[in-house]
Amino acid sequence: MMLEQRIQHACEELGWSRVPEVLYQHAEQASKENISYLEFLDNLLQEELRAKYERIILTRTRFARLPFQKTLEEFDFTFQPSVDERRMRDLATMHFLGHQENVIFLGPPGVGKTHLAVALGLEAIRQRYSVYFTTANELVESLEEAHEKGTIRRKLRQYTKPALLIVDEIGYRKMNNAAAHLFFQLVAERYEKGAMILTSNKSYSEWGDIFGDNVLATAILDRILHHSTTVNIRGESYRIQEKKKAGFLRLDEDGKPMTL
Repeated sequence: MMLEQRIQHACEELGWSRVPEVLYQHAEQASKENISYLEFLDNLLQEELRAKYERIILTRTRFARLPFQKTLEEFDFTFQPSVDERRMRDLATMHFLGHQENVIFLGPPGVGKTHLAVALGLEAIRQRYSVYFTTANELVESLEEAHEKGTIRRKLRQYTKPALLIVDEIGYRKMNNAAAHLFFQLVAERYEKGAMILTSNKSYSEWGDIFGDNVLATAILDRILHHSTTVNIRGESYRIQEKKKAGFLRLDEDGKPMTL
């Protein structure tokens, strides 16, 4: 009993949670299969390392605030042939993240931009990078509130600290002058220091309308696109396709959706 208590105490001091759970299972296996002392120790250490990795992934996934969890394996590349699967697999190596480069997904609503952004975010977490997800609207509202409270520097640090910042839905709402300048400030802070994934339903030529200022939009794009990869997605909306399959949608004479 004294030995069991010593082992339990040692594991607690070392911060090991998995070894106490599997110790006797591995000890019994070692005895039955005549496993060497070193192999027995290695098995226990590998169990603890796997548990530690799982805890890290769980913590970073929670911190990332992803809207859902979808992987590249779940993306239907046959439905969206404009998305190069090989290119996406290359992005999933996180080479772009290590070089503080940006990835921008452009395309109409429902074509899978957010799915791909989240999938890369999950892969980054799996490779032990810190990730944070936000919509453009949530981002600027947060920055505006911090600016009013005089805590803008602290808030900017929150958005510049993660290795990967995902900003979804740029262009769904136009920004006022103050919000546009705060967004520029964030982009400038992360420029060549941290990677970003951005999604937008607007082409770059329309970003002047988003920010209400062509000069400011040019300055933002200049920093975003300097080291970047742009993925243009041209295809049908997954949501519309699912409605059509379910018989909840039909097209009118002009080919426009008609909800039944």
